[in-house]
Amino acid sequence: MDKIDCAKQKIRAVIAGSRVPEDPGHADNTLEWLLRLEPKADEALQLAALAHDIDRAVEEIKVKRADFDDYDVFKAAHARHSAQLLRPILTTCGVAGDIVDKACRLVEIHEVGGDPEADLLKDADAISYFDVNLPLYYQREGWGETQRRSRWGYRRLSPRAQEIVKGIKYEDEDLISLMKAVIDPEKNNFSH
Repeated sequence: MDKIDCAKQKIRAVIAGSRVPEDPGHADNTLEWLLRLEPKADEALQLAALAHDIDRAVEEIKVKRADFDDYDVFKAAHARHSAQLLRPILTTCGVAGDIVDKACRLVEIHEVGGDPEADLLKDADAISYFDVNLPLYYQREGWGETQRRSRWGYRRLSPRAQEIVKGIKYEDEDLISLMKAVIDPEKNNFSH
């Protein structure tokens, strides 16, 4: 097994332990969306896509939303911690130092972007939230929190990614209504 495959297997093994049921699917789906957006994404970017939320899978030390008044500050702390958890996994697998450094830097800024590759990762992550996470998030959190989280996620998408999200179809009428309210809040002010 090569070093990158070793790292991907170890990342997936950690994420498989998450108590959040959508986390393993979200990790792989984010990687899939990254490769749809940029088929030539390098190894560091692919590793970052897979591992960007690894913090959520380590229950006893994960960054918790309840510990933060500001959602963006929480997300930044989560991203930093995910990068800290990723580094020893990549190092243990013998991944080259430049790839380790780049993958960890991308994970650390995946919530905000800031350069073309980080912006791609941010878009892939956010598209995957709408593609994979949204139905389970809604079941767990309800209308109000899901609408807040979805508006936050939709606003951070690039125009290209917003168009992709507009094309995601849901069967559940509540999710269809919620997404209409997220995409065009002035026209569709639904509440539950």
